[in-house]
Amino acid sequence: MWIKHRSPLHEMDWAGWALFGLVATAALTVIMTAAQLGGLSRLDLPLILGTLVTEDPDRARVAGFVIYLVVGQGFALGYTATFALLGIATWWLGALLGMLHVAVALSVLVPLLVGIHPRMASGRAGPGSTAVLEPPGLLGLNYGPQTRRWPSSPMSPTASRSACC
Repeated sequence: MWIKHRSPLHEMDWAGWALFGLVATAALTVIMTAAQLGGLSRLDLPLILGTLVTEDPDRARVAGFVIYLVVGQGFALGYTATFALLGIATWWLGALLGMLHVAVALSVLVPLLVGIHPRMASGRAGPGSTAVLEPPGLLGLNYGPQTRRWPSSPMSPTASRSACC
């Protein structure tokens, strides 16, 4: 007689993934918006992602937010699958996965956007570049207050402020 074994992935909490993936993505959005409003960062992921599909900054933020939610659900699926495979879901494991998430996103994914984004300058772009978004750089540091701001462009998060150097 064969014993049928269920994969840990069959035990995944799909409702938890759907709900808490959206909650976590929304919470991260609130934190990033607060950082922008507090002058701590100019990194606007919905704008960056949205300008992949449209030039209009207002439409880009809407499209980018949808893309951002989908990508957030993808990361949440990774968290959920990891919890199911390990058979444990604790706050400290979630925190470790969160640190890995941040490390991969800021050191690999965001800097790679330069290679595929049609409206983002690269670090090697010359003065003739028509790109309207500055490259985020490693860890997104080009969007922090400690770095030199590019002159304002229509798609820059600083477009409503005066251009400064």
